[in-house]
Amino acid sequence: MATKLKVNPLGDRVLVRQDEEIQKTEGGIFLPETAKEAPQYGTIVRVGPGKQLDNGQIRELSVKEGDKIIFGKYSGTKVKIGQDELLFMREDDIIAVVEG
Repeated sequence: MATKLKVNPLGDRVLVRQDEEIQKTEGGIFLPETAKEAPQYGTIVRVGPGKQLDNGQIRELSVKEGDKIIFGKYSGTKVKIGQDELLFMREDDIIAVVEG
C-alpha cells in the first residue's frame, strides 16, 4: 500500500505547483516541448509557519495556500513528490500575487 506524503515547508518557504499553459507564437504556431520556457507563475500548495524575527517572534507570510503567484525566473528548488514536480521557494522570491 502506497503512503501519501504530506510535505510542510519550514520558515518563510512555500511549496508551489507551476501552472502550465500552452505556448504558441503570435502567428499561432505551437512551440515544441523543448522550446518552451519554464513558467514563472504558479499556485501555492503549502506555506510555512512564517519567518522568525531576531526577537524570536514569528512573522506570518503574506501569501496563503491557493494564491496564484508570479515568481523570478531562477527562483526555487525543484523537487519531485510522488508524481508531482513542485518548487520550494522563499516568500522573498515571489514577485506578485495575481487576483481575478
